[in-house]
Amino acid sequence: MKRTPCSFAFFVGLAGSLLIGAAAHASAPTVAAFAPTRFTVTDSGTTGKPEVLLIPGLASSKAVWDAEANLLAPNYRLHIVQVDGFAGTPAGGNATGPLMSGIVEELHRYIETRDMHPIVIGHSLGGTVTLMLEDKYPQDVRKAVLLDALPYIGVLMLGPAATPESTKVLVEGIKAGIVAATPEEFAAMQPKLAASMVSNPDAQKLVIAASVASDRTVMANAMAEDLMTDLRGQVASIKVPTLLLYPYDASLQGADPAKVDAIYGGAYKSMPNVKLVRIDGSRHFIMYDQPARMDAAIEAFLQPAGK
Repeated sequence: MKRTPCSFAFFVGLAGSLLIGAAAHASAPTVAAFAPTRFTVTDSGTTGKPEVLLIPGLASSKAVWDAEANLLAPNYRLHIVQVDGFAGTPAGGNATGPLMSGIVEELHRYIETRDMHPIVIGHSLGGTVTLMLEDKYPQDVRKAVLLDALPYIGVLMLGPAATPESTKVLVEGIKAGIVAATPEEFAAMQPKLAASMVSNPDAQKLVIAASVASDRTVMANAMAEDLMTDLRGQVASIKVPTLLLYPYDASLQGADPAKVDAIYGGAYKSMPNVKLVRIDGSRHFIMYDQPARMDAAIEAFLQPAGK
């Protein structure tokens, strides 16, 4: 059986299984804090320290950040995002319209009205949102950390020549399959998909629970939007210091890690100020499979925290 050359097997697996149906931050005048309509935020950590904003991925709970948040809390003030409609939360403003671009706009307002200049950490879809924020509002982001995110995921389905136009039919099929599947059919798919994204058995249960509890329409719309978002033309102009952590699991991605390196290295080769770190022994949910290695890489990148 041919191995998928990347840990985004989540998307590729769904395609098969769901087709069953100022250079520095400028201080702004004090204004009333903005209340987002597309996500909620848990504000914790140490007040007065550099601020970190953490964004989970598709259908994920903010709880994916629990372990990392505990490690960061003594040295940072944390703003942990929960996207509305994911992991059992109400759909809120994500019930209709574009989700990711809407989240970017609300993150900008959240940051601006609090006079923040945070480090932004995003996983998967949250990583794509982080890239979008870096591109449109670079003044908002001090540094960025991306966990297993690519400028355009479509290349994993149809290769480097893929475009949103060439993947549109496939994406629409995946979206329709998510919405049309019965609760029983959808739940039955989750163990295999979770196993492709995380090797830790206990973490697989958490991923399954969050996915099953997510609003199906919000999830389907978000996945389609993520798969159709192409930032390849923008990465060359993104100058925010950025760390990309990407996983490698030989049992899932094949015996040659150089092929995986080529995928991620090629995707970010035109982006200045980016550092790529491969996390071996991990699948898509790096925070569950290799939490210590992930934290070490993040801490090394963030130090000194004020820069």
